[in-house]
Amino acid sequence: MASADSQPRFGQSVKGLLSDKVGSCSGDVIALTRQVLKGSRSQELLGQAARSMVIQEDAILHSEDVSSLLIGQRKSPRSHEIVEHSKNLQDQLRHLLK
Repeated sequence: MASADSQPRFGQSVKGLLSDKVGSCSGDVIALTRQVLKGSRSQELLGQAARSMVIQEDAILHSEDVSSLLIGQRKSPRSHEIVEHSKNLQDQLRHLLK
């Protein structure tokens, strides 16, 4: 009978160990899922940062172009008048071509 009593205890301990192992594996899966989500979020943030950097670079290049144009206008005070005259001529040509 001693062996009959030890069987349920052995079975219960196996169930307990199995339950502990399942709980541990569940915790590991949850931790892994969190890491994957963090990695996914990191990739998303990295992509946003790259897009933002490209936009900022374009803005800087555009501001350099505008600065160059303004400096050019300062060097040639008549350049504004020349541009206006050119626009007027283009308007007149468009009107004549209609």
